[in-house]
Amino acid sequence: MYVTRHTRAGFALLDELWALYERSYVRTAERAVTREQLYRSEFETAISDVSNRVWVVWADEHPVAMALIATDVAATRYLSRAYLEHNFPERLARGEVHYILWTVVDRDYAAKGAILRLARGALALEAQEEALLIFDSPETNQPNETGGIAELALRLGRMVGTAELRPLEVQRYYALDFAGSIADAELSDDGAEGADFAGAGLFGAGTRREG
Repeated sequence: MYVTRHTRAGFALLDELWALYERSYVRTAERAVTREQLYRSEFETAISDVSNRVWVVWADEHPVAMALIATDVAATRYLSRAYLEHNFPERLARGEVHYILWTVVDRDYAAKGAILRLARGALALEAQEEALLIFDSPETNQPNETGGIAELALRLGRMVGTAELRPLEVQRYYALDFAGSIADAELSDDGAEGADFAGAGLFGAGTRREG
């Protein structure tokens, strides 16, 4: 296996990378309520953005793992620039805040060192630039505060540099289930006293993926 870095993938390569991306997200798509998988048009836009770093692991001339890291977070709609300006103003100004849009590994090569080779290429450059590399994960890949994909990322990061894991935020999804509800139920404000709703974007806005 070997690793390559790309900007603006050609059509043939784009099809191969999309096939890898699509089949790698099948399990997550079935288990995560968020739309973690991009549409083909969004995928192509991300791949063609020259500010994004595309890393690919190859085996026998076939892509078996891939990561895309955005170096211009202002160009992605998945992060709040206001949050970053408030919490990391100096690092944002220096262009050190980067974002992992996706990392995918072919299941057949997950145990064959594909993720290690990917990390040695992609994360080594991030460590060299002293980046603040942001990533997120659905609960299916991070069921608890410890372990999961976060622990794996930390271990991979420490292979190439001095890395510290910094939790940023947790977002939860709920559903109001009205099946079998009584149509004339009395409206009550019980339970809302402790919630601060003033000036808040309460529902929908700010979710990571939009359908």
